[in-house]
Amino acid sequence: MPVPDYQTLMRPVLALMEDGAEWKAVSIRDAIIREFQLTPEEIDERLPSGRDTTLRNRVGWALTYLYRAGLTDRPRRSIYVLTDRGRDVLRSNPNRVDNDVLNSFEEFREFRSRDTPTEPRPTVALQSAAAVRSDSATPEERAASAYRELRTALASEVLDRVREQSPEFFEQVVLDVLQAIGYGGPREDAAERLGQSGDGGVDGVIREDKLGLDLIYVQAKRWANTVGRPEIQQFVGALNGQRASKGVFITTSTFSREAIGFADNINPRVILVDGKELAELMLDHDVGVTIATRYDIKRIDLDYFGVEEDVPGGAPMN
Repeated sequence: MPVPDYQTLMRPVLALMEDGAEWKAVSIRDAIIREFQLTPEEIDERLPSGRDTTLRNRVGWALTYLYRAGLTDRPRRSIYVLTDRGRDVLRSNPNRVDNDVLNSFEEFREFRSRDTPTEPRPTVALQSAAAVRSDSATPEERAASAYRELRTALASEVLDRVREQSPEFFEQVVLDVLQAIGYGGPREDAAERLGQSGDGGVDGVIREDKLGLDLIYVQAKRWANTVGRPEIQQFVGALNGQRASKGVFITTSTFSREAIGFADNINPRVILVDGKELAELMLDHDVGVTIATRYDIKRIDLDYFGVEEDVPGGAPMN
């Protein structure tokens, strides 16, 4: 039989973990091959891009969605276990688990509905996820929806990977991102990680421009808890000690409303970047990510053909 779609795979994947053991992603794929009796040709079938197999891609998306809905947990990288919520879902859904089931959980709804403010907006009108996936959506709308979904999943995975690293690694990530944005220029001494001892509440410093006319001081917090106003006040005190006029406070978590309000009304100026925005910046500036596949969507060159009527790219012309 053909490789099942990723939603059809969700319940079988959950059922595998019902034994309470830790499952590697590769072991899950092997079990799916046996359960659905996939042939060598079906196992080797590749996506149109040719960069991955259909099986690995679909099992991967099933695992990603189940994890984001809280039905599974990842105690270590590429290791999955069933949660209590996952057991409840298995009992209450004996026939099928799919996105409709997962949408009952707030974490999954939030994961799929995240905005991406740094992402260029498509020219087509944005619709709900369900509408964009329907047959009534244009190819451009479906492509835009798929791109946003891929980007959201990748941003979440990037942030998870950053949280797994050491505080020292995170401090370097922050400086790499700021330099990739354009601060400091190409100079070798454009950014400096100051370390943990004797840094006066500052983790790094980066030149604002290529000439180094001004410095931006950086605080990097690899936290799981919300960053509150006291932490921002402490950072401001460190900036004053450095006679600095600008600072950036970056965390893998979020900022409290009080922290945001305080930062908006102080001098020196402090910019706050939470984990979601950090992941988006890493994607936008190729820090920790590489291009896997690129599709160029083309349209008719109206000037070349001397045509005044605007015809969608790829659409038939009468």
